[in-house]
Amino acid sequence: MSRRTEYYDDPDAPEPNSLVVAASAVVTDGRGHILLQRRRDNDLWALPGGGMEMTDSLPGTAVREVKEETGLDVEVVGLVGTYTDPRHVIAYSDGEVRRQFNVCFRARLVAGELALSDESTELRWVDPSELDELPMHHTQRLRLEHALEERSTPYLG
Repeated sequence: MSRRTEYYDDPDAPEPNSLVVAASAVVTDGRGHILLQRRRDNDLWALPGGGMEMTDSLPGTAVREVKEETGLDVEVVGLVGTYTDPRHVIAYSDGEVRRQFNVCFRARLVAGELALSDESTELRWVDPSELDELPMHHTQRLRLEHALEERSTPYLG
């Protein structure tokens, strides 16, 4: 499995050689808890998400990635924001250095049972009050903050 290192506004970050359109989802259950996964490639907590395929729409990407990574069926119900800051770079151990391009959606649980994929070591429904305790890259935290603010317009960044 490829390892992943995230950089933000770091002059020592490697130069990007890839741009991948990706979607993530802030999935909530009926009690206001948020679905998070602990990523195998960097051991940090994150929202489920991943790269868009040629047959996907962006909302469809979010739904597919949540299903692949957690076993759950979700429905997209809104847009948290766009996260395309060129200062955010993700380097993989296979040599890919990706510039961040992520559209984050709001989604609600429809059905399914939590099931680990090979991309994560743990899945958890997290109460928003617990988020500060979890090791997480600040760009993931930013998406969660924007979702919890229930902004009237999406974040554009």
